[in-house]
Amino acid sequence: MDSLWDYPDFDGHELVHFVTDRKSGLRAIIAVHSRYLGPGAGGTRFWHYAETGQAVADALRLSRGMSFKNAMAGLPMGGGKAVILADEARTKTPEMLAAYGKAIDGLGGAYVTAEDVGISVADLVEVAKQTKYISGLPVASGRAGGDPGPYTSYGVFLGVKAAVKRKLGKDSLAGLHIAIQGAGSVASGLARHAAAEGARLTIADVDSAKAEALARETGGTTNAPEAIMNVAADVLSPCALGAILTPESIAALNVPIVAGGANNQLATQAEGDRIRDRGILYAPDYVINAGGIINVALEYLGEGDEAQVRSRIEQIPGRLETIWDESDASGRNAADVADDMARKLIGRG
Repeated sequence: MDSLWDYPDFDGHELVHFVTDRKSGLRAIIAVHSRYLGPGAGGTRFWHYAETGQAVADALRLSRGMSFKNAMAGLPMGGGKAVILADEARTKTPEMLAAYGKAIDGLGGAYVTAEDVGISVADLVEVAKQTKYISGLPVASGRAGGDPGPYTSYGVFLGVKAAVKRKLGKDSLAGLHIAIQGAGSVASGLARHAAAEGARLTIADVDSAKAEALARETGGTTNAPEAIMNVAADVLSPCALGAILTPESIAALNVPIVAGGANNQLATQAEGDRIRDRGILYAPDYVINAGGIINVALEYLGEGDEAQVRSRIEQIPGRLETIWDESDASGRNAADVADDMARKLIGRG
């Protein structure tokens, strides 16, 4: 591979910024895919990558997904994402976060960040000491903003219900079996919503203690992480990391619906056809999981309160229905239909 332009996941990105701060040990990649609708907005991921190339690919894919997510959610924001390359011990210091904040500030508003995997509200408070281009900070009760996780999980819950209604003809999750991959913030919120409506849950996470605690709380059971994709259920809800829908995993799916909060669930675009060909209803990830960015975008823009955030999240099922209707009418898979819609919204259609 000769250059960044040769990465398979490079998609006309406007900016890819490599950050190194030797004093704090910070290494980060900030990628902005599009600013057609506004500043590139998307969270920061703190993760240990076996190879630097994996971090680059992650930043490229995630930022492109944010362009599509923000556009489909009707937000005046472009798409961006950042990854901080953690060491194996996941060492994170105030000095590292301060250096990261200065790097964001140096981009002059091209990128606006919030939480993602491995980054907490407390971490963002440290970053915000160095830059104003940030959202997802603590807010007064009733205001838009704060931790996006609960809002993402609410949107995913509504999207799962929409998929169940379309595929299974049921208005409630009561009595249905949902297999959830993950036990983090989004997965936990989805599990609580689904359990409250009477769903039966199977939960898996690489952190078995977290999975077991969530299962106890929601009356569910646990399964091994490597087996959750094969569980016979009504819905598989991927809520961990991406690229889990591969030719092999799709062939082994034992569900009529895949609807979850993880970003970039399809390993490649070809997997959209494979899911369709198996007769499985798929909810495009950046449409169903937009609740969190809706919340933090309205916070950053200074628009609205929690009630308005929830109202906008409640439009997610309608967007999914529009995608599924077009998919049925055209014969194209739902992921490709959603991508085409998003590209047109960011001037690349």
